[in-house]
Amino acid sequence: MTADVVICGAGIAGIATAYALAVTHGVRNVLLVDERAPLTLTSDKSTEAYRNWWPGPDDAMVQMVNRSIDLLELWSAQSGDRFGLNRRGYLYATRDAATAARFVTDAARASAQGAGDVRTYHSVHEAAGYRRSPHRGFRDVPNGADLFLDRDAIRQHFPWMHPEIVAVLHARRCGWFSGQQLGMYLLEEARAAGVQLVSGHVERVGHSTGTVDAVDVACSDGRVLHIATPLFVNAAGPYAAQVGALAGAELPLFSEAHYKIAIEDTAGVIDRDTGLVILDDAQLLAWSDDERDELAADDATRWLTEPMPAGIHLRPEGYGASCTVLMLWDYHSAHRFSVPAYPMPDDALYPELVLRGMTSLAPGLAAYLERLPHAYVDGGYYTKTAENRPLVGPSGARGAFVCAAFSGFGLMAAPACGELLAAQITGATRPAYEPAFLPTRYDDPAYVALLANWGSTGQL
Repeated sequence: MTADVVICGAGIAGIATAYALAVTHGVRNVLLVDERAPLTLTSDKSTEAYRNWWPGPDDAMVQMVNRSIDLLELWSAQSGDRFGLNRRGYLYATRDAATAARFVTDAARASAQGAGDVRTYHSVHEAAGYRRSPHRGFRDVPNGADLFLDRDAIRQHFPWMHPEIVAVLHARRCGWFSGQQLGMYLLEEARAAGVQLVSGHVERVGHSTGTVDAVDVACSDGRVLHIATPLFVNAAGPYAAQVGALAGAELPLFSEAHYKIAIEDTAGVIDRDTGLVILDDAQLLAWSDDERDELAADDATRWLTEPMPAGIHLRPEGYGASCTVLMLWDYHSAHRFSVPAYPMPDDALYPELVLRGMTSLAPGLAAYLERLPHAYVDGGYYTKTAENRPLVGPSGARGAFVCAAFSGFGLMAAPACGELLAAQITGATRPAYEPAFLPTRYDDPAYVALLANWGSTGQL
Protein backbone atom coordinates (compact mmCIF):
# COMPACT_ATOMS: atom_id res chain seq x y z
CA MET A 1 0.00 0.00 0.00
CA THR A 2 1.22 3.52 -0.72
CA ALA A 3 0.25 6.98 0.49
CA ASP A 4 1.37 10.52 -0.16
CA VAL A 5 0.88 11.35 3.53
CA VAL A 6 0.00 9.24 6.60
CA ILE A 7 -1.59 11.11 9.52
CA CYS A 8 -1.66 9.45 12.95
CA GLY A 9 -4.70 10.64 14.87
CA ALA A 10 -8.28 11.34 13.79
CA GLY A 11 -8.97 14.01 16.37
CA ILE A 12 -9.62 17.57 15.28
CA ALA A 13 -5.91 18.24 14.61
CA GLY A 14 -5.52 15.27 12.26
CA ILE A 15 -8.83 15.88 10.51
CA ALA A 16 -8.11 19.60 9.99
CA THR A 17 -4.71 18.70 8.52
CA ALA A 18 -6.23 16.05 6.23
CA TYR A 19 -8.85 18.56 5.09
CA ALA A 20 -6.24 21.21 4.31
CA LEU A 21 -4.06 18.75 2.39
CA ALA A 22 -6.86 17.18 0.33
CA VAL A 23 -9.44 19.94 -0.10
CA THR A 24 -7.23 23.04 -0.14
CA HIS A 25 -4.09 21.67 -1.80
CA GLY A 26 -5.44 18.70 -3.76
CA VAL A 27 -3.23 16.03 -2.14
CA ARG A 28 -5.39 12.99 -2.89
CA ASN A 29 -3.67 9.95 -1.39
CA VAL A 30 -3.88 10.83 2.33
CA LEU A 31 -4.39 8.15 4.98
CA LEU A 32 -5.84 9.09 8.37
CA VAL A 33 -5.08 6.41 10.98
CA ASP A 34 -6.80 5.95 14.34
CA GLU A 35 -7.85 2.89 16.32
CA ARG A 36 -10.79 4.81 17.79
CA ALA A 37 -13.75 6.41 16.10
CA PRO A 38 -12.93 9.93 14.89
CA LEU A 39 -13.04 12.73 17.47
CA THR A 40 -13.60 10.43 20.46
CA LEU A 41 -10.39 10.56 22.53
CA THR A 42 -10.01 14.24 23.48
CA SER A 43 -11.75 16.39 20.86
CA ASP A 44 -15.24 15.58 22.16
CA LYS A 45 -14.33 16.28 25.80
CA SER A 46 -13.85 20.03 25.53
CA THR A 47 -16.18 22.95 26.21
CA GLU A 48 -16.02 23.56 22.42
CA ALA A 49 -15.22 27.23 22.95
CA TYR A 50 -12.99 29.61 21.00
CA ARG A 51 -11.43 33.02 21.67
CA ASN A 52 -9.11 35.46 19.97
CA TRP A 53 -8.24 36.93 23.39
CA TRP A 54 -4.57 36.09 24.03
CA PRO A 55 -2.77 38.92 25.84
CA GLY A 56 0.64 37.27 25.45
CA PRO A 57 4.00 38.93 24.87
CA ASP A 58 3.54 38.86 21.08
CA ASP A 59 0.69 38.59 18.61
CA ALA A 60 1.28 34.99 17.44
CA MET A 61 -1.62 33.38 19.30
CA VAL A 62 -4.03 36.21 18.45
CA GLN A 63 -3.18 36.09 14.76
CA MET A 64 -3.26 32.29 14.58
CA VAL A 65 -6.64 32.00 16.30
CA ASN A 66 -8.02 34.93 14.28
CA ARG A 67 -7.19 32.88 11.20
CA SER A 68 -8.93 29.86 12.70
CA ILE A 69 -12.03 31.96 13.35
CA ASP A 70 -11.93 33.22 9.76
CA LEU A 71 -12.00 29.58 8.64
CA LEU A 72 -14.77 28.67 11.09
CA GLU A 73 -16.93 31.48 9.77
CA LEU A 74 -16.20 30.45 6.17
CA TRP A 75 -17.08 26.81 6.88
CA SER A 76 -20.21 27.87 8.74
CA ALA A 77 -21.39 29.69 5.62
CA GLN A 78 -20.43 26.81 3.33
CA SER A 79 -22.16 24.18 5.48
CA GLY A 80 -25.34 26.08 6.28
CA ASP A 81 -24.17 26.63 9.87
CA ARG A 82 -24.00 22.90 10.43
CA PHE A 83 -21.93 23.23 13.62
CA GLY A 84 -23.85 26.06 15.31
CA LEU A 85 -21.13 28.73 15.51
CA ASN A 86 -22.04 31.51 17.95
CA ARG A 87 -20.24 34.58 19.22
CA ARG A 88 -21.45 34.86 22.81
CA GLY A 89 -17.99 35.90 23.97
CA TYR A 90 -15.76 35.17 26.96
CA LEU A 91 -16.48 37.12 30.15
CA TYR A 92 -13.62 37.45 32.63
CA ALA A 93 -14.80 38.55 36.09
CA THR A 94 -12.99 39.52 39.28
CA ARG A 95 -13.72 40.59 42.84
CA ASP A 96 -10.17 41.93 43.26
CA ALA A 97 -9.10 45.50 42.46
CA ALA A 98 -5.57 44.42 41.48
CA THR A 99 -6.96 41.91 38.96
CA ALA A 100 -9.27 44.60 37.61
CA ALA A 101 -6.20 46.77 36.97
CA ARG A 102 -4.61 43.83 35.16
CA PHE A 103 -7.71 43.54 32.97
CA VAL A 104 -7.02 47.11 31.80
CA THR A 105 -3.41 46.27 30.91
CA ASP A 106 -4.28 42.93 29.31
CA ALA A 107 -7.05 44.51 27.24
CA ALA A 108 -4.74 47.20 25.89
CA ARG A 109 -2.11 44.60 24.97
CA ALA A 110 -4.57 42.23 23.32
CA SER A 111 -6.10 45.09 21.36
CA ALA A 112 -2.68 46.21 20.13
CA GLN A 113 -1.98 42.66 18.99
CA GLY A 114 -5.09 42.46 16.82
CA ALA A 115 -7.95 41.35 19.10
CA GLY A 116 -10.00 44.50 18.38
CA ASP A 117 -10.90 47.77 20.06
CA VAL A 118 -11.70 48.01 23.77
CA ARG A 119 -14.75 49.95 25.00
CA THR A 120 -14.37 50.87 28.68
CA TYR A 121 -17.27 51.75 30.98
CA HIS A 122 -16.80 53.63 34.25
CA SER A 123 -20.49 54.30 34.92
CA VAL A 124 -24.01 53.11 34.17
CA HIS A 125 -24.34 55.99 31.71
CA GLU A 126 -21.22 54.97 29.77
CA ALA A 127 -22.35 51.34 29.72
CA ALA A 128 -25.68 52.26 28.10
CA GLY A 129 -24.14 51.63 24.69
CA TYR A 130 -23.14 48.04 25.53
CA ARG A 131 -24.60 45.52 23.10
CA ARG A 132 -25.42 42.03 24.34
CA SER A 133 -24.37 39.14 22.17
CA PRO A 134 -27.15 37.34 20.31
CA HIS A 135 -28.32 33.97 21.56
CA ARG A 136 -27.32 32.35 18.26
CA GLY A 137 -25.08 33.21 15.35
CA PHE A 138 -21.99 35.35 14.98
CA ARG A 139 -22.77 38.05 12.44
CA ASP A 140 -23.05 41.74 13.35
CA VAL A 141 -21.50 41.22 16.80
CA PRO A 142 -18.97 43.82 17.98
CA ASN A 143 -15.29 42.90 17.78
CA GLY A 144 -12.73 43.66 20.49
CA ALA A 145 -13.94 43.80 24.08
CA ASP A 146 -16.18 45.63 26.55
CA LEU A 147 -14.57 46.38 29.91
CA PHE A 148 -16.87 47.17 32.86
CA LEU A 149 -15.17 48.93 35.78
CA ASP A 150 -18.31 50.13 37.61
CA ARG A 151 -20.23 47.91 40.05
CA ASP A 152 -23.60 49.48 39.30
CA ALA A 153 -23.13 48.90 35.58
CA ILE A 154 -22.10 45.30 36.26
CA ARG A 155 -25.20 44.76 38.44
CA GLN A 156 -27.40 46.17 35.69
CA HIS A 157 -26.03 44.02 32.86
CA PHE A 158 -25.02 40.89 34.83
CA PRO A 159 -27.44 40.71 37.80
CA TRP A 160 -26.80 36.99 38.37
CA MET A 161 -23.11 37.57 39.16
CA HIS A 162 -21.80 37.99 42.71
CA PRO A 163 -22.40 41.55 44.00
CA GLU A 164 -18.71 41.87 44.92
CA ILE A 165 -17.59 41.56 41.29
CA VAL A 166 -15.70 44.80 40.54
CA ALA A 167 -14.74 44.26 36.88
CA VAL A 168 -16.01 42.29 33.91
CA LEU A 169 -14.11 42.02 30.64
CA HIS A 170 -16.31 40.77 27.79
CA ALA A 171 -14.06 39.65 24.92
CA ARG A 172 -16.29 39.52 21.84
CA ARG A 173 -14.72 37.52 18.99
CA CYS A 174 -15.24 34.43 21.10
CA GLY A 175 -17.95 31.83 21.57
CA TRP A 176 -18.49 28.15 20.94
CA PHE A 177 -19.77 25.58 18.46
CA SER A 178 -20.32 21.85 18.11
CA GLY A 179 -16.84 20.37 17.80
CA GLN A 180 -18.27 17.00 16.79
CA GLN A 181 -20.31 18.51 13.97
CA LEU A 182 -17.38 20.62 12.78
CA GLY A 183 -15.04 17.63 12.78
CA MET A 184 -17.49 15.42 10.91
CA TYR A 185 -18.12 18.14 8.32
CA LEU A 186 -14.38 18.49 7.67
CA LEU A 187 -13.92 14.71 7.60
CA GLU A 188 -16.74 14.23 5.09
CA GLU A 189 -15.30 16.94 2.85
CA ALA A 190 -11.82 15.41 3.16
CA ARG A 191 -13.06 11.92 2.33
CA ALA A 192 -14.91 13.27 -0.70
CA ALA A 193 -11.54 14.69 -1.80
CA GLY A 194 -9.83 11.30 -1.48
CA VAL A 195 -8.77 10.96 2.18
CA GLN A 196 -9.07 7.41 3.52
CA LEU A 197 -9.70 6.50 7.16
CA VAL A 198 -7.87 3.42 8.45
CA SER A 199 -8.92 1.80 11.75
CA GLY A 200 -5.75 0.81 13.60
CA HIS A 201 -2.74 2.15 15.42
CA VAL A 202 0.70 3.11 14.15
CA GLU A 203 3.28 0.50 15.22
CA ARG A 204 6.34 1.72 13.35
CA VAL A 205 7.59 4.65 11.31
CA GLY A 206 10.36 3.55 8.98
CA HIS A 207 13.26 6.01 8.74
CA SER A 208 16.44 3.92 8.81
CA THR A 209 18.15 6.21 6.30
CA GLY A 210 17.09 9.36 8.18
CA THR A 211 14.06 9.92 5.95
CA VAL A 212 10.54 8.58 6.38
CA ASP A 213 9.88 5.77 3.94
CA ALA A 214 7.11 3.64 5.47
CA VAL A 215 4.53 3.35 8.23
CA ASP A 216 3.25 0.07 9.68
CA VAL A 217 -0.31 0.05 10.99
CA ALA A 218 -1.80 -2.71 13.16
CA CYS A 219 -5.41 -2.72 11.96
CA SER A 220 -8.42 -3.37 14.14
CA ASP A 221 -9.23 -6.47 12.08
CA GLY A 222 -5.86 -8.07 12.88
CA ARG A 223 -4.04 -7.21 9.67
CA VAL A 224 -0.79 -5.27 9.60
CA LEU A 225 -0.55 -2.74 6.78
CA HIS A 226 2.87 -1.78 5.46
CA ILE A 227 2.40 1.62 3.85
CA ALA A 228 5.13 3.10 1.68
CA THR A 229 5.07 6.86 2.22
CA PRO A 230 7.51 9.80 2.27
CA LEU A 231 5.52 11.87 4.77
CA PHE A 232 4.21 11.20 8.28
CA VAL A 233 2.18 13.55 10.49
CA ASN A 234 1.97 13.06 14.24
CA ALA A 235 -1.44 14.38 15.34
CA ALA A 236 -1.79 11.91 18.20
CA GLY A 237 -3.00 14.30 20.92
CA PRO A 238 -2.15 12.90 24.39
CA TYR A 239 0.02 10.22 22.74
CA ALA A 240 2.03 12.68 20.63
CA ALA A 241 5.26 12.18 22.60
CA GLN A 242 5.13 8.40 22.20
CA VAL A 243 4.23 8.60 18.50
CA GLY A 244 6.91 11.24 17.98
CA ALA A 245 9.53 8.84 19.32
CA LEU A 246 8.61 6.41 16.51
CA ALA A 247 9.62 9.11 14.04
CA GLY A 248 12.86 9.97 15.84
CA ALA A 249 11.56 13.04 17.67
CA GLU A 250 11.86 13.90 21.35
CA LEU A 251 8.95 16.21 22.06
CA PRO A 252 8.86 18.42 25.20
CA LEU A 253 5.31 17.49 26.19
CA PHE A 254 3.36 16.67 29.32
CA SER A 255 -0.33 16.08 29.96
CA GLU A 256 -2.75 17.34 32.60
CA ALA A 257 -6.06 15.71 33.48
CA HIS A 258 -8.96 18.12 33.06
CA TYR A 259 -12.60 17.49 33.87
CA LYS A 260 -15.95 19.18 33.45
CA ILE A 261 -19.44 18.69 34.80
CA ALA A 262 -22.87 19.26 33.30
CA ILE A 263 -25.81 20.01 35.59
CA GLU A 264 -29.41 21.03 35.02
CA ASP A 265 -29.90 24.59 36.28
CA THR A 266 -33.59 24.10 37.01
CA ALA A 267 -33.69 27.21 39.23
CA GLY A 268 -32.55 29.40 36.33
CA VAL A 269 -29.60 30.92 38.17
CA ILE A 270 -27.39 31.35 35.09
CA ASP A 271 -28.35 33.74 32.29
CA ARG A 272 -29.04 31.51 29.26
CA ASP A 273 -27.71 34.22 26.92
CA THR A 274 -24.36 34.67 28.61
CA GLY A 275 -21.05 33.68 27.11
CA LEU A 276 -18.36 31.54 28.70
CA VAL A 277 -17.69 33.15 32.10
CA ILE A 278 -14.41 32.86 34.00
CA LEU A 279 -13.79 33.98 37.58
CA ASP A 280 -10.18 35.12 37.47
CA ASP A 281 -9.64 34.95 41.25
CA ALA A 282 -8.06 32.40 43.53
CA GLN A 283 -10.41 31.58 46.37
CA LEU A 284 -11.05 29.70 49.59
CA LEU A 285 -13.98 27.31 49.54
CA ALA A 286 -16.82 28.18 51.91
CA TRP A 287 -17.23 25.63 54.70
CA SER A 288 -18.91 25.76 58.07
CA ASP A 289 -16.52 26.11 61.03
CA ASP A 290 -17.03 22.45 61.95
CA GLU A 291 -16.46 21.28 58.38
CA ARG A 292 -13.31 23.38 58.05
CA ASP A 293 -11.87 22.07 61.32
CA GLU A 294 -12.58 18.47 60.35
CA LEU A 295 -11.06 18.86 56.87
CA ALA A 296 -7.98 20.66 58.19
CA ALA A 297 -7.33 17.92 60.74
CA ASP A 298 -6.74 15.27 58.07
CA ASP A 299 -3.64 15.35 55.84
CA ALA A 300 -5.69 13.89 52.98
CA THR A 301 -8.27 16.67 53.01
CA ARG A 302 -6.39 19.69 54.36
CA TRP A 303 -5.93 20.99 50.80
CA LEU A 304 -9.69 21.64 50.66
CA THR A 305 -9.24 24.41 53.25
CA GLU A 306 -6.32 26.04 51.45
CA PRO A 307 -6.36 28.56 48.56
CA MET A 308 -7.74 27.12 45.33
CA PRO A 309 -6.62 28.36 41.90
CA ALA A 310 -8.27 31.00 39.75
CA GLY A 311 -10.02 30.17 36.51
CA ILE A 312 -13.25 28.41 37.48
CA HIS A 313 -15.63 28.82 34.55
CA LEU A 314 -19.03 27.96 33.13
CA ARG A 315 -21.21 28.34 30.09
CA PRO A 316 -24.79 27.46 29.12
CA GLU A 317 -25.18 24.41 26.90
CA GLY A 318 -27.98 23.95 24.40
CA TYR A 319 -30.76 26.14 23.10
CA GLY A 320 -34.53 26.33 23.42
CA ALA A 321 -35.81 24.70 26.60
CA SER A 322 -32.36 23.45 27.67
CA CYS A 323 -31.23 24.42 31.17
CA THR A 324 -27.89 22.60 31.08
CA VAL A 325 -24.78 24.40 32.33
CA LEU A 326 -21.20 23.20 31.84
CA MET A 327 -18.76 23.94 34.66
CA LEU A 328 -15.00 23.47 34.92
CA TRP A 329 -12.27 24.09 37.45
CA ASP A 330 -8.75 23.03 36.59
CA TYR A 331 -7.45 22.54 40.12
CA HIS A 332 -5.78 19.30 38.95
CA SER A 333 -3.29 21.15 36.73
CA ALA A 334 -0.42 20.63 39.19
CA HIS A 335 -0.65 16.88 38.45
CA ARG A 336 1.29 16.11 35.29
CA PHE A 337 1.52 12.88 33.32
CA SER A 338 4.24 11.88 30.86
CA VAL A 339 1.97 9.06 29.65
CA PRO A 340 -1.80 9.60 29.92
CA ALA A 341 -3.73 7.03 31.93
CA TYR A 342 -7.05 5.61 30.71
CA PRO A 343 -9.54 5.40 32.24
CA MET A 344 -8.77 8.78 33.72
CA PRO A 345 -8.14 9.10 37.45
CA ASP A 346 -11.37 9.44 39.39
CA ASP A 347 -12.23 12.50 41.49
CA ALA A 348 -15.42 11.81 43.42
CA LEU A 349 -15.33 15.28 45.01
CA TYR A 350 -15.17 17.19 41.72
CA PRO A 351 -18.90 18.02 41.26
CA GLU A 352 -19.32 19.34 44.80
CA LEU A 353 -16.07 21.33 44.75
CA VAL A 354 -16.90 22.93 41.42
CA LEU A 355 -20.37 23.94 42.64
CA ARG A 356 -18.94 25.31 45.89
CA GLY A 357 -16.31 27.28 44.04
CA MET A 358 -18.81 28.56 41.50
CA THR A 359 -20.84 30.30 44.22
CA SER A 360 -18.05 32.90 44.34
CA LEU A 361 -19.12 33.85 40.80
CA ALA A 362 -22.86 33.08 40.94
CA PRO A 363 -24.11 32.99 44.55
CA GLY A 364 -27.52 31.70 43.46
CA LEU A 365 -25.91 28.31 42.83
CA ALA A 366 -25.58 27.85 46.61
CA ALA A 367 -29.17 26.58 46.57
CA TYR A 368 -27.92 23.39 44.92
CA LEU A 369 -25.51 22.65 47.79
CA GLU A 370 -28.38 21.64 50.05
CA ARG A 371 -28.92 18.62 47.83
CA LEU A 372 -26.39 18.18 45.05
CA PRO A 373 -28.01 17.78 41.64
CA HIS A 374 -26.99 14.91 39.40
CA ALA A 375 -23.82 15.91 37.58
CA TYR A 376 -22.51 14.28 34.44
CA VAL A 377 -18.70 14.23 34.65
CA ASP A 378 -16.27 13.70 31.79
CA GLY A 379 -12.85 14.94 30.85
CA GLY A 380 -9.69 14.54 28.86
CA TYR A 381 -6.05 15.52 28.82
CA TYR A 382 -4.49 18.86 28.02
CA THR A 383 -1.23 17.98 26.30
CA LYS A 384 1.09 20.96 26.56
CA THR A 385 4.48 22.49 26.06
CA ALA A 386 5.99 24.47 28.93
CA GLU A 387 4.92 27.81 27.42
CA ASN A 388 1.52 26.43 26.38
CA ARG A 389 1.88 26.89 22.62
CA PRO A 390 1.36 24.26 19.92
CA LEU A 391 3.99 22.33 17.99
CA VAL A 392 3.42 22.57 14.24
CA GLY A 393 6.17 21.66 11.81
CA PRO A 394 9.00 19.25 10.92
CA SER A 395 9.94 16.98 13.81
CA GLY A 396 12.31 14.02 13.86
CA ALA A 397 13.32 12.26 10.65
CA ARG A 398 13.06 14.07 7.33
CA GLY A 399 9.48 13.87 6.17
CA ALA A 400 8.08 13.65 9.70
CA PHE A 401 5.88 16.45 11.07
CA VAL A 402 3.98 17.16 14.27
CA CYS A 403 0.66 18.92 14.81
CA ALA A 404 0.03 18.64 18.53
CA ALA A 405 0.27 20.24 22.01
CA PHE A 406 -3.08 22.00 21.72
CA SER A 407 -3.69 22.02 25.49
CA GLY A 408 -7.23 23.32 26.07
CA PHE A 409 -7.52 25.15 22.75
CA GLY A 410 -7.50 22.33 20.20
CA LEU A 411 -10.83 23.04 18.54
CA MET A 412 -10.06 26.74 18.14
CA ALA A 413 -6.46 26.28 16.96
CA ALA A 414 -6.76 23.20 14.73
CA PRO A 415 -8.20 24.96 11.66
CA ALA A 416 -5.28 27.39 11.35
CA CYS A 417 -2.64 24.88 12.50
CA GLY A 418 -3.88 22.20 10.09
CA GLU A 419 -3.71 24.80 7.34
CA LEU A 420 -0.19 25.79 8.41
CA LEU A 421 1.09 22.22 8.47
CA ALA A 422 -0.42 21.50 5.03
CA ALA A 423 1.32 24.61 3.69
CA GLN A 424 4.63 23.38 5.11
CA ILE A 425 4.19 20.00 3.43
CA THR A 426 3.14 21.39 0.05
CA GLY A 427 5.52 24.35 -0.01
CA ALA A 428 2.72 26.92 -0.05
CA THR A 429 3.03 30.39 1.46
CA ARG A 430 3.09 30.34 5.26
CA PRO A 431 1.82 33.01 7.66
CA ALA A 432 4.04 35.32 9.68
CA TYR A 433 3.11 33.54 12.92
CA GLU A 434 4.68 30.23 11.80
CA PRO A 435 7.99 30.58 13.76
CA ALA A 436 6.16 30.82 17.10
CA PHE A 437 4.91 27.24 16.70
CA LEU A 438 7.81 25.46 14.99
CA PRO A 439 9.45 22.70 17.08
CA THR A 440 12.82 24.23 16.12
CA ARG A 441 12.10 27.20 18.37
CA TYR A 442 13.72 25.21 21.16
CA ASP A 443 17.01 25.29 19.23
CA ASP A 444 17.18 29.08 19.70
CA PRO A 445 19.25 29.94 22.83
CA ALA A 446 17.36 33.20 23.27
CA TYR A 447 14.05 31.34 23.29
CA VAL A 448 15.37 28.79 25.77
CA ALA A 449 16.47 31.65 28.04
CA LEU A 450 13.00 33.15 27.78
CA LEU A 451 11.48 29.80 28.72
CA ALA A 452 13.60 29.65 31.85
CA ASN A 453 11.81 32.76 33.09
CA TRP A 454 8.29 31.91 32.06
CA GLY A 455 5.69 32.79 34.67
CA SER A 456 3.14 30.89 36.69
CA THR A 457 0.45 31.67 34.11
CA GLY A 458 1.80 28.98 31.79
CA GLN A 459 2.04 31.57 29.01
CA LEU A 460 5.16 33.33 27.82
